[in-house]
Amino acid sequence: MLVAISLMMSGIIKLRIINLTGAIFFIAYGIIIHAYPIAVVNSVICLVDIYYLYDIFKVKEYFRILEVYHDSDYLNYFLEFHKVEIKKYIPSFIFAPGNDKTVFFILRNSIPAGLIYTHRRSDNSLFIELDFVIPGYRDLKIGKYVYRNIFDKTKASKLFSYPGNSGHELYLKKMGFEKTELDGRPVYCLESDK
Repeated sequence: MLVAISLMMSGIIKLRIINLTGAIFFIAYGIIIHAYPIAVVNSVICLVDIYYLYDIFKVKEYFRILEVYHDSDYLNYFLEFHKVEIKKYIPSFIFAPGNDKTVFFILRNSIPAGLIYTHRRSDNSLFIELDFVIPGYRDLKIGKYVYRNIFDKTKASKLFSYPGNSGHELYLKKMGFEKTELDGRPVYCLESDK
């Protein structure tokens, strides 16, 4: 069952961890019922999973926040290409460029793996209309990088975001946002620690 669940994971780290857990159970099962070939095969699977997990965590990754213009062809292509996935997480999202709005691509090893779309409020806070990471890069590393660096990049005092769906709401909590109200609506807020 764990192996089947691991194959449904969109993130490679979750896949490897669940697959490793399943293989450990199969090793124990193989030893208990004296089916040593099962234990041997799953021992090999464990070693492969451990090797790749080690490889994933030891690799030095490079992140960068890159501001782009609203009329960028690539930005429009990115939003169109990922529109179904974006609507799944932030159903209310509408791209409406304006002078008070800023778009940032989040580069991970030079790959545009995420997009932050904000508008500045009169109190020098930013409202995040979209915080989207493409599948395959949703291991929270991009979010941790963004929310460590976005205050310096934008000089904002606070960040606000609507909760989106339950998965997005959980993500905001993991990033340190706290539930509050803004203009009579429930939102999540992250304050600068400076």
